[in-house]
Amino acid sequence: MLRVGDLDRLLTRDWFRRYVYADAELAIASDFGAGRAREFLAGRFAAKEAIAKALGTGWGSGYTPRQMVVLRAPGGTPVARLTGKAAWHASELGLTEITVSIAHKHELVVAVAAAGRGAGGGALAEQAARAVAARSCLTT
Repeated sequence: MLRVGDLDRLLTRDWFRRYVYADAELAIASDFGAGRAREFLAGRFAAKEAIAKALGTGWGSGYTPRQMVVLRAPGGTPVARLTGKAAWHASELGLTEITVSIAHKHELVVAVAAAGRGAGGGALAEQAARAVAARSCLTT
């Protein structure tokens, strides 16, 4: 949980935006007015923290917040997508799905993420396979 305004100064810095947010997240935010974009990006930041904790690591485990992408399903529901080392780490843990919920109330935003081992793989398994394949290409 955080106050939306906690990120105000950081959101003015390009390096922070590039480190934390994927291009797709920034594109969605750019379609909103300034106030809604600020709230949206704070919600994504909270969701990324929640995802990192659901992966059992928190920050500083070799992957960046940008590798935890939180997009929107057609109905507006947040959808988590992992890339790079974050996807690889989820695969190593046997995680196949991650669910995210983001709530806003006045100037507060809270996010919760739950990761699990669903039957038959799932979106995370596909993302992890791509990350592992990309990683093996880089190391060979």
